[in-house]
Amino acid sequence: MALINIPLPQSIARRLYISSGDPRRMQLKVLKKLLTKARYTEFGQQFGFDEILMSRHAGKAFQQRVPTYDYSKLYNAFWNKTLQGVPDVCWPGQIKFFALSSGTSEAASKYIPITKDLIKANTLTSLRQLFSLTGYHDVNFGALPKGWLMLGGSTELQKGPTYYAGDLSGIQQRNIPFWFQRLYKPGKRIAKERDWAVKIEEIVANAPNWDIGFIVGVPAWLQLCIEKIIERYQLNNIHDMWPNLSFYVHGGVAMEPYKKGFEKLLGKPITYIETYLASEGFLAYQNRQHAKGMKLAINNNIFFEFVPFDEQHFDAEGNMLPDARALMIHEVEEGRDYAILISTNAGAWRYLIGDTVRFVDLEHLEIIITGRTKHFLSLVGEHLSVENMNRAIQMVANELNVCIPEFTVAGIPYGNFFAHHWFVACDDPVDETQLRLLIDAKLKQLNDDYEVERKHALKEVFLTVLPEHAFIDFLASKGKIGAQHKFPRVLKGKMWEDWQQFLQSHKIKVGTAIQPS
Repeated sequence: MALINIPLPQSIARRLYISSGDPRRMQLKVLKKLLTKARYTEFGQQFGFDEILMSRHAGKAFQQRVPTYDYSKLYNAFWNKTLQGVPDVCWPGQIKFFALSSGTSEAASKYIPITKDLIKANTLTSLRQLFSLTGYHDVNFGALPKGWLMLGGSTELQKGPTYYAGDLSGIQQRNIPFWFQRLYKPGKRIAKERDWAVKIEEIVANAPNWDIGFIVGVPAWLQLCIEKIIERYQLNNIHDMWPNLSFYVHGGVAMEPYKKGFEKLLGKPITYIETYLASEGFLAYQNRQHAKGMKLAINNNIFFEFVPFDEQHFDAEGNMLPDARALMIHEVEEGRDYAILISTNAGAWRYLIGDTVRFVDLEHLEIIITGRTKHFLSLVGEHLSVENMNRAIQMVANELNVCIPEFTVAGIPYGNFFAHHWFVACDDPVDETQLRLLIDAKLKQLNDDYEVERKHALKEVFLTVLPEHAFIDFLASKGKIGAQHKFPRVLKGKMWEDWQQFLQSHKIKVGTAIQPS
């Protein structure tokens, strides 16, 4: 079979077919497949997967028998054994790969199991997304068989006693199917490079030799790479070198804050395609042109549950309460925020991934990511979500015609009350006071709780404009440079303390005195 001029093995081509039907039935089929495969593992034996499979209502029986887990709980009880080479713990066989993930707030790395089954499932979901492009209009399909520049982590993984560990992007690229090799850039040699600065320079040096149609990666790092290419070869824009560049697959962070700066590097419009690829699995992808959100991948390898993200189910710190009720796909409502639990073919079971989503189109099962369970700001009940912040920044940037690719917010004491302090990346001329007032005003429009608390306990908003490189330099100082690392939108705890020390050590002045909360 040829998919948009890309030849695929028949075994993969057959699996690309996406049947339509009852989402509940499709999800139960996925669950039973996972339970059947894992029933003889330590986890499966402990929680009676055989009995669940024989139950008349497998979904409800699964929820009743198996507790929910966050990373620490699952790692301490089960996953730590897989790092020691113990087989058949949460998934059949020995785990050979682990994705290193620290999210955006925790200092210690998390070791997320990556199985061969998960790698294959991620590849299948990627192909289904590619296949969905056949329904797009007015796009350059001739760009698809051109080069695909995938800016990811090193494929030269860290070697443990019985495993290899690294960025998920590096693990996936290390396992790229043979039929995709001729399209893949920057190629195996450059992809192995661990030093991010060296890797970027290698890509810049080889850029004239490639005909790129697709780019894949986190916006901040791709933007940096393209800027260096344009500067090195004195181009007007990247299309002077890559005239066939037509598609950008992005994920991990909201694209909107980056678009204005990114589009300055282009000579013509390109098609943006959003994905939701986490270390734990490929959860969703944009499969319709101009869609509001991303379609959940409900018929591959992930069983989804949804916990309403509200005071009845989560405490003020974003921890799920013991009696929280998890809903299945047929029980969710449009327009409501949920935290996601996933069960996967890598041995994650009822695992709280930490993201919050909202269904924006139930008919098409499309979601948007609204934030993180622990990355929101609610010092006094303002309930400020990452989605609110992204939207306010986008509105203000458009109104002032400036580019704001990065920002972060901290909650601080202010006398007997509290304040927010924003740190905004902007290399365009902008007035701090005007920016502060506009962001505050937009947030009042977007969030009723915020508007109320600005009249009461949330007494002030401060804002400091910084050059974009300050945010990148901070990530580099934390060893978080590269494809998997994004700047946290909310600063708390040690990350907040480290940020203040970074500003002081680099003699970066801020607009007002700040204290650790």
